[in-house]
Amino acid sequence: MNGDGEAGGGTPEAQGKATPPVFLAGTAELERGSITLTGAEGRHAATVRRLSAGERADVTDGAGTIAECTVTRTGPGVIELAVLTKRTIPAAEPRIVVVQAIPKGDRGELAVEIMTEVGVDEVIAWQAERSVARWRGDRAGKGLARWQATAREAAKQSRRAWIPEVTGPERTPAVACRAAAAGLAILLDPGAEAAFGSLAMPHQGEIVVIVGPEGGVSPAEAGALTGAGAVPARLGPTVLRSSSAGAVAAALALAGSGRWA
Repeated sequence: MNGDGEAGGGTPEAQGKATPPVFLAGTAELERGSITLTGAEGRHAATVRRLSAGERADVTDGAGTIAECTVTRTGPGVIELAVLTKRTIPAAEPRIVVVQAIPKGDRGELAVEIMTEVGVDEVIAWQAERSVARWRGDRAGKGLARWQATAREAAKQSRRAWIPEVTGPERTPAVACRAAAAGLAILLDPGAEAAFGSLAMPHQGEIVVIVGPEGGVSPAEAGALTGAGAVPARLGPTVLRSSSAGAVAAALALAGSGRWA
């Protein structure tokens, strides 16, 4: 992916053809015949992308609605667009939720970025017992805000109509409750007998994937989660980092459930 978020590959006909950039606006804005982008979105459109009158751009509310637009006027930090057509994309089934143990450094943002690009619908930050990073006080709010901002930007670059919900940090009892309510909950465990690919994925409801921290899931946590119905499963013969395991598992779940059919 290049710096503007345009994916490579595809058919020979598609290669070399730039897709319109995607920007965010409120739902009320998308109900009008014209949209004005200001603030961070306007600056990005006018200064970074340097859009000019007549160029195409799409605007989404992050909740399923996309407006296909044409730029009508530009100014310092502002872009005006005429709405050509609108379409609504329904929420996909099954819903893919990843419970991500908080990793150290910026690996959390990396995990959220890749999972958003893959198609995860919700990310829950998990303060696991063995997580090296600890989100407490102001740090929790700042950490969650970084994850949410990462999800928004990754959703725009991957041209998603739905921005993943990012919540937390949650403790193990809350994660266990979420696992109990899921159509299928999977606890990633490199030593598990069952392979992730051997599990039958539901086609409706929620698939919850639980990713442990760098130090692994504690025995008490594993007991609580499996007691709530989570199925231990391994991804493959190698051990993945906490920051990459969720995206790999989500891809398998998307393929197995038919969303990538």
